[in-house]
Amino acid sequence: MSARVAIVCLLALMAAACDRQSAAPGQANTADTNAASPDEATAPAATTAQVGVDRSHAGEAAPTTTFKGPDGKPTTLAAFKGKPVLVNLWATWCGPCIAELPTLEALAKRGSVRVAAISQDTQGADKVPAFLKAHGAPTLAPYVDDQMALSLGWNANLPTTVLFDSAGKEVWRWKGGNDWAGADAAKLIAEAK
Repeated sequence: MSARVAIVCLLALMAAACDRQSAAPGQANTADTNAASPDEATAPAATTAQVGVDRSHAGEAAPTTTFKGPDGKPTTLAAFKGKPVLVNLWATWCGPCIAELPTLEALAKRGSVRVAAISQDTQGADKVPAFLKAHGAPTLAPYVDDQMALSLGWNANLPTTVLFDSAGKEVWRWKGGNDWAGADAAKLIAEAK
């Protein structure tokens, strides 16, 4: 009988242990191995200290990075040489980018500087024109950098806006959103020759 009691006690202990879950193991630091697609990844919001003008790249030549023009054909920033151009990197999933689209539209309509609003959406070539129209920028040309080569090359959070002079040299970069139709922006844009 003692063997039977021992077996019953053993079975009872095993059954009682079944309702206990072991603690989840700690996660290893996988920051370097986890990768998200650009549409899944979002850049951290710029802090107040990060928003504003950056002149540390002044005088550098415009990159030769290829992106898609409004006609879907490859183009580069060299196509804008001869007149100052304001290059705005934006995406349909970026709140501050969307907020500044109407001000970029107003600036482009003034004609004082060419505006190249270049979408960084990886699947944006089809949706960018309708998105611009729906968000207050119906006449902005739908440029698309679906490889995000410009933002990666500039190590830029979105939105980032870069002013190039007529010779294709960088004047300044603006990190974060801005009212591009405002007086302060007009003073900055006037720096391009």
